[in-house]
Amino acid sequence: MIGSFLRISGVASLIAGGLMSVAVAAHAEQLTMRGTVSADDWKTYSDRFVAPNGRVIDDANGDISHSEGQGYGLLLAFAADDRAAFERIWSFTRTELLLRDDGLAVWSWRPTLPHVPDTNNASDGDLLIAYALAEAGWAWKEKGYLQSATAIATALGKKTVVKDLGRELLLPGVDGFSRSARPDGPIVNLSYWIFEAFPVMAQLAPATNWKGLANSGLSLLRQAQFGEEHLPTDWITVHEKRVEPADGFDPVFGYNSIRIPLYILRAGITDAALLGPYEKAWFGPGKPGPAVINVKTNAVESTLSEPGYRIVAAALACVRDGKPVPDDLKTFSPTLYYPSTLHLLSLSFLKERRAECL
Repeated sequence: MIGSFLRISGVASLIAGGLMSVAVAAHAEQLTMRGTVSADDWKTYSDRFVAPNGRVIDDANGDISHSEGQGYGLLLAFAADDRAAFERIWSFTRTELLLRDDGLAVWSWRPTLPHVPDTNNASDGDLLIAYALAEAGWAWKEKGYLQSATAIATALGKKTVVKDLGRELLLPGVDGFSRSARPDGPIVNLSYWIFEAFPVMAQLAPATNWKGLANSGLSLLRQAQFGEEHLPTDWITVHEKRVEPADGFDPVFGYNSIRIPLYILRAGITDAALLGPYEKAWFGPGKPGPAVINVKTNAVESTLSEPGYRIVAAALACVRDGKPVPDDLKTFSPTLYYPSTLHLLSLSFLKERRAECL
């Protein structure tokens, strides 16, 4: 049981369960993370983005905090093996965001009153928080973290994982995205599928079909290849078997989707069918590198030149083609919260799995 501090290599169980082929999941052992972020890099990051009370600050978005940021902060504190910082971040998360009756976190917290004007959740934030708590609980033998992780994972499975048209789906939030909530529902965001976390969720909350959820995510990524570059939009309707960009959202491969290839890589998946579109869109003559791309006009709306975005592309190039990461990306220097977070997550992955890239 979870309380015994037993950590099973979950990706192997997904392979055995028929989720993915051995070829797709080569090297797909679960990340350990602990010790993969240096003390100096973590201090630089936390001094910039983590308040003394554990609030992770999104400085590009009005200095709000959100469940995603708290989850990322917990993961990075664990990767830095900083138990005191982890506890501070968890304390703020527990007291200021875990306010809902169903056991999930509110998605945002604002520094001005009212702090929580919207009590909906964000499923990727809940997933990140549960994932980080479980990994820390196992590594540091903290039963309380494991109990909290189990409670969040169980609630997440009950409230946001739904079966629709034969597919397991992760609703982005409890409210507003389901088939009954919108004429074009369900709406999904494929960057909310954090593949490395699903084996952990399967151990925490086995009543939910996390294997089926991971499988649907991989299938949807193969389908959601829009425009000339064959990239997913941030928001997608799965109202029919054929998927489309969702109405009411900009039809862009944007700031959400930029992290999809990183999540795929961190899960140990190197399948060309999944990663090829990002390679073709980012590399080669005339390609802009990471960018926000309108899949209907095929126009580049903005290039994403910050190091935290470029290292996602560099990690992809190294894993797929053996190209070393450029020297300027090997050193962490913070810019804004989100690209800085992706930078450390990428360095953590490369240090553990692809040291030759660095």
